[in-house]
Amino acid sequence: MMADFKAESLASKIKPRVYSCYRVPVAPEINGDLEKPAWKKAPCSARFVDLVTGQPAFLDTRVAALWDDNYFYLAFWVEEPNIQARLSQRDSFLWLENDVEIFIAGPDCYYELQVNALGTIYEVFYIWQQALRPGSFFDRSEFDLMRREVDILGGFQDNSRYGRHPRGRRWAFMDWDFPGLKWAVKLDGTINNSSDLDRGWTVELAFPWSGLELLAQGRPLPPADGDTWLMNFFRFEALEANGRKIEPSVGWALSPHGVYDSHLPELFSKIVFLKESI
Repeated sequence: MMADFKAESLASKIKPRVYSCYRVPVAPEINGDLEKPAWKKAPCSARFVDLVTGQPAFLDTRVAALWDDNYFYLAFWVEEPNIQARLSQRDSFLWLENDVEIFIAGPDCYYELQVNALGTIYEVFYIWQQALRPGSFFDRSEFDLMRREVDILGGFQDNSRYGRHPRGRRWAFMDWDFPGLKWAVKLDGTINNSSDLDRGWTVELAFPWSGLELLAQGRPLPPADGDTWLMNFFRFEALEANGRKIEPSVGWALSPHGVYDSHLPELFSKIVFLKESI
């Protein structure tokens, strides 16, 4: 029988990174090009680290964030000498190849978005089962367990990597789409061509504040000056060596988790929203 995962013990050992998110006076056009003035002025995060050990990743990955009255913006810089992506159908299992991932947490829920170098996305909205009850905040048609495509995330795996989360299981709404989401990818290289050397790829996203209402759960939108949200940012890289695939894929994150598990909101980075403009 597996021992319960002690999230509080990991939280006492791991200090999540803090990122200051500034207001942008002119909304950036979402086209994947991060040479725009807004992203040149935005603070770039520290280099991503190994999800488990916290050691610097051997390929550079960084993220930046901005906001205005209408949107929350994110940008990724992804170093990749051999850009690879073949999954082109929306909601394909992108973590099986190479992707970047965004997790945004609310008090009783969190949202996951994955993007690959083709611009394919995968989305899931998770609600802790104890929070989805008749008459609760989430008691609405879009979370009807009988009519939606729902899975269960339980976290029952090998103790050295995962464990049983103290909050229990999560309903995973597989057919939930973020309303009004904008995203774009730009390549600096040739995709799916191993004969040349690539520089990498960039991702640019815009999340309407109106679509974040479920994650806010009553918090102000846009956030008030100094408000802090829990988010984390990941990259998963499928690697092969000597004819063998390395499993599981290499995982990197802005803030490490100490275990191979990206679904730990209590260990997410802290995004502090500031009214100061860049």
